[in-house]
Amino acid sequence: MSRKDKGMKDVEIKDEDVDEETFTAIGAPAKVVEIVGRVGVRGEATQVRCKIIDGSSKGKVVRRNVKGPVRMDDLLMLKQVELEAQPLNGKRR
Repeated sequence: MSRKDKGMKDVEIKDEDVDEETFTAIGAPAKVVEIVGRVGVRGEATQVRCKIIDGSSKGKVVRRNVKGPVRMDDLLMLKQVELEAQPLNGKRR
């Protein structure tokens, strides 16, 4: 089922419409550097380590849970850079 079938509209953003302040207000860009593994009861999320590219925490590597498809070198927009996901353990209860 396509986006139009679901009632969604495609929105185009032109370069002149987005300035630097708006871009950083959306979130901090981060690049995926390592895929740690699957998390969740049914494995619906992927835990990744990503390096923050811009902002006050530039260069910091954080661990985050990502829902949906993700690959190495993908760019993520992180709304909060202070939060970090719990590390995956091999221990099961």
